[in-house]
Amino acid sequence: MDISLKIAEELGIKKTQVDAAVGLIDEGNTIPFIARYRKEVTGSLNDEQLRSLHERLVYLRNLEEKKASYIASIDEQGKLTDELRAKIEAAEKLVTLEDLYRPYKQKKKTRALAAKARGLEPLADFIQAQNASSSVEDEAAKYVTGVIKPENDTKEAAVKAAEKEVKDVAAAIAGACDIIAERISDDADVRSFIRELTVNEGLIVSSAKDPQAESVYTNYYDYNEPVKKVAGHRVLALNRGEAEKILTVSVKAPEENCIGYLEKKFITSDNEFTTPLLKDTVKDAYDRLIAPAVERDIRSDLTSRAEDGAIDVFGKNLKQLLMQPPIAGCTVLGWDPAFRTGCKLSVVDPTGKVLDTVVIYPTEPQNKVEESKQVVKALIKKYGINLISVGNGTASRESEAIIAQIISEVPEAHVQYVITNEAGASVYSASALATEEFPNFDVGQRSATSIARRVQDPLSELVKIDPQSIGVGQYQHDCDQKKLSETLGGVVEDAVNSVGVDLNTASAALLKYVSGVSAALAKNIVTYREENGRFESRAQLKKVPKLGPKAFEQCAGFLRISGGKEPLDQTSVHPESYDAAKKLLDKMGCEIRDEKAIKEFEMTADKIKLSEELGIGEITLTDIFHELEKPGRDPREDMPKPVLRSDVLDIKDLKPGMILKGTVRNVIDFGAFVDIGVHQDGLVHISRMTDRFIKHPLEVVSVGDIVEVRVVEVDVAKQRISLSMRLDGDDAPVKKVPGAGGNGEGRKDGVRRDNDKKNSGRDNRNRSGKPSGKQGGAREEFAPGTIGYILAHQKKK
Repeated sequence: MDISLKIAEELGIKKTQVDAAVGLIDEGNTIPFIARYRKEVTGSLNDEQLRSLHERLVYLRNLEEKKASYIASIDEQGKLTDELRAKIEAAEKLVTLEDLYRPYKQKKKTRALAAKARGLEPLADFIQAQNASSSVEDEAAKYVTGVIKPENDTKEAAVKAAEKEVKDVAAAIAGACDIIAERISDDADVRSFIRELTVNEGLIVSSAKDPQAESVYTNYYDYNEPVKKVAGHRVLALNRGEAEKILTVSVKAPEENCIGYLEKKFITSDNEFTTPLLKDTVKDAYDRLIAPAVERDIRSDLTSRAEDGAIDVFGKNLKQLLMQPPIAGCTVLGWDPAFRTGCKLSVVDPTGKVLDTVVIYPTEPQNKVEESKQVVKALIKKYGINLISVGNGTASRESEAIIAQIISEVPEAHVQYVITNEAGASVYSASALATEEFPNFDVGQRSATSIARRVQDPLSELVKIDPQSIGVGQYQHDCDQKKLSETLGGVVEDAVNSVGVDLNTASAALLKYVSGVSAALAKNIVTYREENGRFESRAQLKKVPKLGPKAFEQCAGFLRISGGKEPLDQTSVHPESYDAAKKLLDKMGCEIRDEKAIKEFEMTADKIKLSEELGIGEITLTDIFHELEKPGRDPREDMPKPVLRSDVLDIKDLKPGMILKGTVRNVIDFGAFVDIGVHQDGLVHISRMTDRFIKHPLEVVSVGDIVEVRVVEVDVAKQRISLSMRLDGDDAPVKKVPGAGGNGEGRKDGVRRDNDKKNSGRDNRNRSGKPSGKQGGAREEFAPGTIGYILAHQKKK
């Protein structure tokens, strides 16, 4: 197989682009480096294309290695034919390759192997020939050995004798049929055909182990859906119900059609002596060997694709969350809400430095509201706080109401607040990294500080947390954890490198995601900075222990230095292009940041001729122009800004038909959850997003988007809100508000929440102060795809 050609066809790019990218990857270059600084070589492949290319490259290379191994194994057995070799070499999927190798694979002890050991293979050949002129019993009698006496009195001798004896005619025929059944089952074409037939015509079916038992899966108790239509999130829900031993899940195949196909393929003549026997054997081969294996294959494939879909959605949501724009220049009060253990507050200056921490008790059971309000007002006055970032976990609703009161009582301070996704904050606060960063803080103080910093620079703070703990996915804990970790790591890496990192302020947690920088190297950079003072140039990086030429090449362009000796160090221009950039500035007769002059020159320049003069590619020249115009431009500037609030609504204030602005908190397969500022995320079902057909909500919205929504239905008792993005009715187009955004999380599509569970000393209590038992434990109550099911998964703050 020509791997490059195959990948090119799959990704819709040129083979030369694939060849170039593969060469760069094999040389040890990172995806962000290739995407940014080797555009001429790859034809401007972006990071997403390169990651897809790399994933397929690994898969196909593994496939080719297995092909070579299997061909060698079959050849050693003396069974390799030109036709078989050709089939193996043409295989494009691992499952196809395994089907072809199955007959030659060393098997564990099977009934067919036992029959072969008894010398019954010639009898199987006789039956399959289908030209018997007398009864099969007459032929089988030739193979009857009767009872074979062991060579001695040992147990081993007795077993050996038993393994060779054929007691009677019935045993001989049964053994021969076992051999035929395995031959049928091992036929690669048979496996492939029946698998495809079952996928196209079969059903995925589930039932309850105990139909009378109460559970969160009641609507799966009698459920079926065509295999080819079942959605990924339902596959994962069924898997979870099965794993919890509540459901029995199976694939119902078109058995009659499958057996009909087998009979037509293997019973080629109507022989009165062998046909009845072969019909029974075909059915046995299907029931005992083929159907269970095909079911396993299909369910494995469904699960794999469902996991890939869930991981892809999680990755896209995570990238949007990481790329939220910072709220710069604010002194922020981080508010980590709780009941019994109190609300932890942390005041953080515009640079992220902690100025003060305190604990207040405005919520149940202490209810020290007025005392708490005075403490917060004093902090606002003392430190000039102009933004309060409140976590969206336990006691968030009660805290938000108090914050709104405080803001209304100090209008001269012009304070606003924002609801911040606190998923993973408790994981971070108890981590070794947080302990190292804040050795004298308890977990609550660390969590409040993290919540404050998340609005100042979401990317820098969120990289400190395991991506899997950031709650913007669905079923992430049911997915292949290795693949999930690799994918999310790539998402974080791409986000960090697309923004760039300040070399003099970045933490080791942020630096380790920079292209070419390992966790150990990140610590070395921070240590060097602490011992030698700030970096004055990128060239100084070469003095960092264990940072060699290759690492420098990969990382230098993504590390920025403001106010250093070299003005180009504040841009994303790579040091390898500094000479060209300086020549360009001389030719233009202007300085960096002279946007007007640079744009005017660029518009009239002959870029082909100019790039040849400078010794760089035309694409690199264009990138240099853009960087000289706006050095260190932050791509997050183009992302939607968070919604800041000064008052609070209640779910009882909502009425059908109201038009509100909200922040998309989470996007899942069947819709999106939108925070409209009433402590309860509303659900916009995929059917209410736009007037055109879409396969997935991500075609319309992303995490952090600000959208205008219409209230469709409100259930105050059950705390459920149904929303629509069709503002004027069913035929209205989507209205998406540009230039706004948010942060936070929504409820996942699944039977339980996949967020981190708070472990920072707080308890799980409701408004009355009694344990609620609901944190991290919401369960499915309706059938997948129904409005009830959808509304049941709205997130409670």
